[in-house]
Amino acid sequence: MKIYTKTGDKGTTALFGGSRVPKDHLRIESYGTIDELSSYIGLIKDQEIDIHTEQSLIKIQHDLFTLGAMLATPPEKETLKSGKERLNILKVNTSSISFLEQEIDAMNNDLPQMTHFILPGGHQTVSFCHIARCICRRSERLVVTLHGQEPLSSDILMYLNRLSDYLFVLARKLSNDLSAKEVKWIPEKY
Repeated sequence: MKIYTKTGDKGTTALFGGSRVPKDHLRIESYGTIDELSSYIGLIKDQEIDIHTEQSLIKIQHDLFTLGAMLATPPEKETLKSGKERLNILKVNTSSISFLEQEIDAMNNDLPQMTHFILPGGHQTVSFCHIARCICRRSERLVVTLHGQEPLSSDILMYLNRLSDYLFVLARKLSNDLSAKEVKWIPEKY
């Protein structure tokens, strides 16, 4: 497979199904931000973390790649003329969302109760989680805007919302694992 095709040299790119759009199209921005998120998750995965978390992050990266493929398929191109689905892969769905919820619950069971907002930081690995969480929230905002223009699967929106929660709890878990201090945000009074 050749890496450069030269088809994007004029500022457009192809969506799944063949239609071309400008590279700054909201659909491209949405799945491009999800790609950025996956890269940060790869950075977290490459830290010294437990094997279960590493395997969970690999699954999440696979889900994000699938989610990107779902977003790269415009609604009018989701099915072939024969009625068969064009994107012939297992989609991000309620099972994917349940996986995140189970992981969140399992991590939360071993953490002290949260009584305040927590400032990002304390350890480089924890900071990577918070950066990924922020990118996840940005991708969620972009996808919500896209959904307002072109309806998308509600599973995409729920997955991104749950993933940002997962990344927050993962940051807390890794703080605990790494004996990093969580800095509480306590508003200053007048």
